[in-house]
Amino acid sequence: MTDALKRLSDEGVAIWLDDLSRKRITSGNLAELIDQQHVVGVTTNPAIFQKAISGGEGYGQQLADLAARKVTVEEAIRMITTADVRDAADILRPVYDSTEGQDGRVSIEVDPRLAHNTAATVAEAKQLAWLVDRPNTLIKIPATKAGLPAITEVIGKGISVNVTLIFSLERYREVMDAYVAGLEKAKAAGLDLSKIHSVASFFVSRVDSEIDKRLDSIGTDEAKALKGKAALANARLAYEAYEEVFSTERWAALDKAHANKQRPLWASTGVKDPAYKDTLYVVDLVAPGTVNTMPEGTLEATADHGVVSGDTIRGTYDQSREELEAVAKLGISYDDVVQLLEDEGVEKFAVSWNDLLKSTEAELERLAPTEA
Repeated sequence: MTDALKRLSDEGVAIWLDDLSRKRITSGNLAELIDQQHVVGVTTNPAIFQKAISGGEGYGQQLADLAARKVTVEEAIRMITTADVRDAADILRPVYDSTEGQDGRVSIEVDPRLAHNTAATVAEAKQLAWLVDRPNTLIKIPATKAGLPAITEVIGKGISVNVTLIFSLERYREVMDAYVAGLEKAKAAGLDLSKIHSVASFFVSRVDSEIDKRLDSIGTDEAKALKGKAALANARLAYEAYEEVFSTERWAALDKAHANKQRPLWASTGVKDPAYKDTLYVVDLVAPGTVNTMPEGTLEATADHGVVSGDTIRGTYDQSREELEAVAKLGISYDDVVQLLEDEGVEKFAVSWNDLLKSTEAELERLAPTEA
């Protein structure tokens, strides 16, 4: 085992786990990862909960109790998922306290079927914050067009947010603007800005998956030479945008009021193509003030053989622009790719949520007490 995870932490990268289940909580595994693997946060999404709850282990008694109470399937899922997030938040509370709220965070997502409904997203975010009732929770809101005003509204109410499903540089700038506007609303309302936190989840591997597929279909040597480069270039230019936005005069006014920068979070960091090194989206995206949320396999690979060689983002901006321009010159539309990925991302989470509804409903029916 290398101590790559410690070196990542020393470089200013917060290591979060992209997974949660009741078994992970009750077995002590999450506490162990915090203690031994430098994990300082947890992210969840509908697909993660669908896998955990459908797997069933640890949920039987609560499902039986919910069935006896004849709750709706939607209420049952929220009771189950918020219980897991609450317990994980309690395990991470010492990290939250020691980092003054920066880390020790657990994310829970609004119903993905609300991704294009601003008012419903705001209402759901408020409800989730109330249900979990832990200061170290982040409410995940997708970075759709409808999500942007929801981010401003929710931040303005003092609720910390993880903005998810960001693929494009333009949308990322809109997300940062929505966060800053939310802080300005919170400041006008007299809220303590130091208590409001946010991360912006910029997705990585899916960009390579889609662009590589298009490069393969072109098939030239020039196209093949660009494989595996677009996702890193995109993420690195996102960090450049982050540096720009949080060094403006507009931000300086909030900084004086003790506001927290919205950290870039690298999401979808598990490598999809076996031809690439399995730590690619970790060791090649190192810069201070970032978060990397990893599936457990990526976390283990980084711990085992990751080579962390300092900052691998700053100083790459010109090269990153050239690589994205080279892809565009081959006729691959950046705007088309990122919009497709956003649409697919929302749809995949909605499918996972619907699958979870169906499997949970079947369990509630199976466990329902028979009428005397």
